[in-house]
Amino acid sequence: MSQLIKTKNEFINKRRALPGRVGLVPTMGNLHQGHLDLVKQAIEDCDHVLVTIFVNPKQFGPNEDFANYPRTLESDIEKINSLEGSDKVIVFAPENNEEIYPENFQTEIRVKDITDVLCGKYRPGHFDGVTTVVYQLFSISMPHFAYFGQKDYQQFKVIEKMSQDLLLPLGLVMVPTTRDEDGLALSSRNNYLSADERKQALTLPNSLRELAQNLVDNKDYILLKDEIKKKLENDSHWQYLEVYDADTFKEVHTESKTYLLAGAYQLGKARLIDNVLIGV
Repeated sequence: MSQLIKTKNEFINKRRALPGRVGLVPTMGNLHQGHLDLVKQAIEDCDHVLVTIFVNPKQFGPNEDFANYPRTLESDIEKINSLEGSDKVIVFAPENNEEIYPENFQTEIRVKDITDVLCGKYRPGHFDGVTTVVYQLFSISMPHFAYFGQKDYQQFKVIEKMSQDLLLPLGLVMVPTTRDEDGLALSSRNNYLSADERKQALTLPNSLRELAQNLVDNKDYILLKDEIKKKLENDSHWQYLEVYDADTFKEVHTESKTYLLAGAYQLGKARLIDNVLIGV
């Protein structure tokens, strides 16, 4: 059985007493199998695992779903406790925002350049909110390793850059995207989809897989860009569909080692993202 803590001071004191390797899995709750796969990997790697459940207000835009974001702490705890090794897990679910952002909190952490494209382009300030809260969680958790899913690849690279620049003493682990049987990446926002929208959502992973296979078969970047342009013109649900150098988030070039194919697809209230990495 995991242990639940709701105050920062108790959490910090508990963390300081933990021996051995400590892993951190930051989440906003409403846990699905993708989150649980991160926790399972952390349990396998570490002596103790810290799971944070905090719906971070700083990463939501003014017209986004912060107020309605599902908060399901009781079922989240049940899911964690169903895992083998859950006795290694401490869950920190702050009872209020002030546990993370004390009164008169004035600091914001921003990573430049790689936040100007993809989700950063369409969600101004989003990644500033992500890096700020993750830094706070790193500071109070003092983990040896932190675990993130590949579905949020841009987020992972932003946090990686922040950690490198600020000399944070921890390792970051990216765990492969967990998918449903039909290929749709698991996401808390999938719950917003109607039955018809759930079927249409497969356009996102199917398109990425098709484009990736064409790139592997043809190795023709110009042809790939033409195919992307056609998809964007023929389906207004696309917010973006792009191919970049996976390390720099700039145009691919002759020395690119990995391509990133990334898309965002809007269906009703659900904004879905996904990506494919292709070694060159």
